[in-house]
Amino acid sequence: MMESLLTALEQLPAVAALRQSTWIYPLVNTGHILGVALLVGAIVPLDIRLLGGWRRFPLMPFLHVLRRVAAAGLALAVVCGLLLFAARASEYAAASLFQLKLGLIGLGGANVAVVQRLLARHAVADLPLEATLPVGIRLGAVLSLLAWLGALLCGRLLGYF
Repeated sequence: MMESLLTALEQLPAVAALRQSTWIYPLVNTGHILGVALLVGAIVPLDIRLLGGWRRFPLMPFLHVLRRVAAAGLALAVVCGLLLFAARASEYAAASLFQLKLGLIGLGGANVAVVQRLLARHAVADLPLEATLPVGIRLGAVLSLLAWLGALLCGRLLGYF
């Protein structure tokens, strides 16, 4: 049943037009790459700050700006990624790298929710600049780096395997 749904998705006129277009597919792919760049480009410095880097800079400005950039990047990556998925749905759905990528994205998203709760619970806005953040927050930053960079790696490897 799932295979027939994926095949039907691939055969939708809009998806076929996307797949066959000289311009639209590369533009959607570029949008996906831009979204991933914004997402990972915001997450990495934020996680480095949570791990104790750049302590002379207050955490909250990092958090406020980079959280929004990451959210915008994730939204763009998901929208464009869904379009790219539709073009080769049967192939991607069967690929273990794609399944791993989705699992890592889910893990990264769940981790964001946990770290946000920990940040609120520990009132990090009130901590001195040089303070070491609680272990749970630092572990969340490590998990974030592993999950999002792992998802990025899986996505890139999909084009080769």
